[in-house]
Amino acid sequence: MTRGLLRVYLGAAPGVGKTFRMLEEAHRRRDRGTDVVVGVAETHGRPRTAGLLDGLEVLPRREVRHRGAGFTELDLDAVLARRPEVVVVDELAHTNVPGSRNAKRWQDVQELLDAGITVLTTVNIQHLESLNDVVQQITGVPQRETVPDAVVRRAGQIELVDMDPEALRRRMAHGNVYGAEQVDAALGDYFRVGNLTALRELALLWLAGKVDGQLDRHLAGPAVEATSEARERVVVALAGGPEGETVLRRAARIAARTKGADLLAVHVVRGDGLAGADPARLARQQVLTERLGGTYHQVVGTSVPTALLDFARGVDATQLVLGTSRRHRLARLLSPGVGVTTAAAAGPIDVHLVPHLVTHEGTRRGRSRPVPPLVAGGLTPRRRLAGFLLAGLGLPLLTAGLSATRGEVSLSLDILAYLLLTVAVALTGGLYPALLAAVGGFLLLNYVFTPPVHGFAVADPENLLALLGFIVVAVAVSTVVDLAARRTREATAARAEAQTMSTLAAAVLHGDRPLPALLAQVREAFALTAVTLLARSETTGWEVAAAVGDRPSTPPAVSDPPSTTPFLSDFPATAPAGDDLPATTPAGDDLPSTTPAGGEIEVPIDDDLRLVLRGRTLAAADRRLVEAFAVHAAIALRQQDLAAQAAAAETLAEVDRLRTALLAAVSHDLRTPLAAAKAAVGTLRSDDVPLSASDRAELLAAAEESLDRLNRLVENLLDMSRLQAGALGLQMRPVSVAAAVRDTAVPVHVPDDLPPVLADPALLERILDNLLSNALRYSPPSRPPTITAGTHAGRVEIRVVDHGPGIPAEDHDRVFQPFQRLGDRDNTAGVGLGLALSRGLASAMGGTLTPEPTPGGGLTMVLSFPLIST
Repeated sequence: MTRGLLRVYLGAAPGVGKTFRMLEEAHRRRDRGTDVVVGVAETHGRPRTAGLLDGLEVLPRREVRHRGAGFTELDLDAVLARRPEVVVVDELAHTNVPGSRNAKRWQDVQELLDAGITVLTTVNIQHLESLNDVVQQITGVPQRETVPDAVVRRAGQIELVDMDPEALRRRMAHGNVYGAEQVDAALGDYFRVGNLTALRELALLWLAGKVDGQLDRHLAGPAVEATSEARERVVVALAGGPEGETVLRRAARIAARTKGADLLAVHVVRGDGLAGADPARLARQQVLTERLGGTYHQVVGTSVPTALLDFARGVDATQLVLGTSRRHRLARLLSPGVGVTTAAAAGPIDVHLVPHLVTHEGTRRGRSRPVPPLVAGGLTPRRRLAGFLLAGLGLPLLTAGLSATRGEVSLSLDILAYLLLTVAVALTGGLYPALLAAVGGFLLLNYVFTPPVHGFAVADPENLLALLGFIVVAVAVSTVVDLAARRTREATAARAEAQTMSTLAAAVLHGDRPLPALLAQVREAFALTAVTLLARSETTGWEVAAAVGDRPSTPPAVSDPPSTTPFLSDFPATAPAGDDLPATTPAGDDLPSTTPAGGEIEVPIDDDLRLVLRGRTLAAADRRLVEAFAVHAAIALRQQDLAAQAAAAETLAEVDRLRTALLAAVSHDLRTPLAAAKAAVGTLRSDDVPLSASDRAELLAAAEESLDRLNRLVENLLDMSRLQAGALGLQMRPVSVAAAVRDTAVPVHVPDDLPPVLADPALLERILDNLLSNALRYSPPSRPPTITAGTHAGRVEIRVVDHGPGIPAEDHDRVFQPFQRLGDRDNTAGVGLGLALSRGLASAMGGTLTPEPTPGGGLTMVLSFPLIST
């Protein structure tokens, strides 16, 4: 099937006339004979735009109920069933109401294109994923509805609907875009001249890049495929800081300006295994990389510039994009930085340095404000206090001890003793207590032990050099010991984080419910009482997507004993939050939160997801790890939604398969009895052929047999449809097996004392008729099938035994699939519904139908019902 063509009307801002131009194109195509329908067209109350819908076929929208409110969306199934040549679908970046088949409208459009339908659609420049951050910087308004650039770039035609900013503002002022009550606010905010000019420039530049790519492909022609030139590969370095999304989007725009360019994001993990970047931010940036059409990679290296360049050269990168902070001059003198070092050694690779701005919080994007070693040293306050006490007590005690041996030991031994004390203080309390011990030891050595004593003058230059050497060595050793202690604690913390993440991954991978398992791991790892994942709906606010806690969210009955079993809940996308909890539910820390403010800790994941924790507050290091969990929870939620959509699609595909098989099967089986009956009746009505009484009787019998066969076929089809729809009406009552089989023309062996079965009499006879017809078809004339009945293991079993060729054991389940006729090449034998329908009817009545091999050859169908309890 030929894929449909996508035509996009691109605008710089709302109100430039995209929908108007799109509907004009729809009229033009309709006038030249093209089959055009309107799936969705948002007129926003503009009379001239609404007038263009006159004369076009507008399909009814699908009504969706969500949290008690009604909404309308594109009816994708109706468009696919209608199969027009061209369909109008407005607002490509629109987010569908929860419960729709696809989360985004552009995904609906992809299905239409795959079905061979041409689509006319619209989109504004601010909705393109790669420009999302730039538009927010220009307008100050975040855009939650985005569409991947690749979707728009794959369009066969893109038309820019352009309008001068002043002209658009005049349209606004005249009320041609928004209502009068919104005009003043819009003109003073989003629709300022500067904003519109910048957005217009963005639209022109983006479209120019698209046109350049088309021109390059046109000029190269078929030779492009034959050349062996390396493709453009843009590598972007991610440090794991908040600037990563900006740098990543900049790299995506660079890649988009080159035809066929690859985007590769890479993060360098420190070779010492210590925790460096924020794992939560890295996880979010990995998701953004995939949305932008790139791939994410991690490499290990002790030198970031060297590791980056090794990776870039390994993938034959042509451009490298790095973020660089605006550092002070002194900092640049002491260390040139990763960006400058990488650019100097890049060789033929083009290096782009993207500067970071200082945020309003006073930190540079991508690099936290330096923390004093006293705070960031990794030692507890108790350890530092012990270090200060050791220095304060150790110095006078050591001085007193050495003073008692004055004259017996040399100054060098005194210096060594104070140096050992300084090292002990460094091991106990870190750098600052050790510096205190070093300075104190220097002063005491000079005052008490260096001639002339009891003064700070030094008579011998060698003693002066020894004292200076002591202070230098003491400070150096203290620094090294403190650094080693901090690195040890960091390595321990990193190992604990890695173990926690490993446990998380194992729980998620080995469970069939990854989202509840992940939240349960968070609750257990951080000793919380409740963990809730909230999702924002544009229409109803926050909703509970999943939650775990110490008890269920509904109170137990008075007679029930208290339970401490943790609960794990998967809520549907439309699960109520807040006011919809039972009024009798007691408030408590072990219940899931229904709003972001309902817990001690709120962890933002993105604009529409929040992880809310209850039970206790967390340390800063723990919060960073929780943020990583939160991002994985968002991914698990999206995977859960995708799995639900895939299951729904699989169900629809199965229905389509059955429908296709049904049409293929009945195309012959309906015509055959109809043709036979019509021929018989036509012959009877004809005056041209003389017919005897026996001939007329034979023709009437043939017509009756054909119509009976057609009636059975239609009944089977209707019953199969009712079974699949769950609408089969049952008249259940005790039925005698002997009465059900007494009219059969085969040998029957039923005990007189056989208890009745609880079944629908008519359906039970239908099952036995289908089974017997199947047995008669395959049994040899010399050995007709038989029916036996009895009780076994608390059940009544009815056996239909034939002595035909039988069925291999591996095909026993296949015979119950609709439209299966194993080994039967005669299409006049039916559509293959008999056994499938029989098993379905038996199951609906609480029974089972299973095949068994007949001793000596053949097949035995065992129809079993439970004994009626008295």
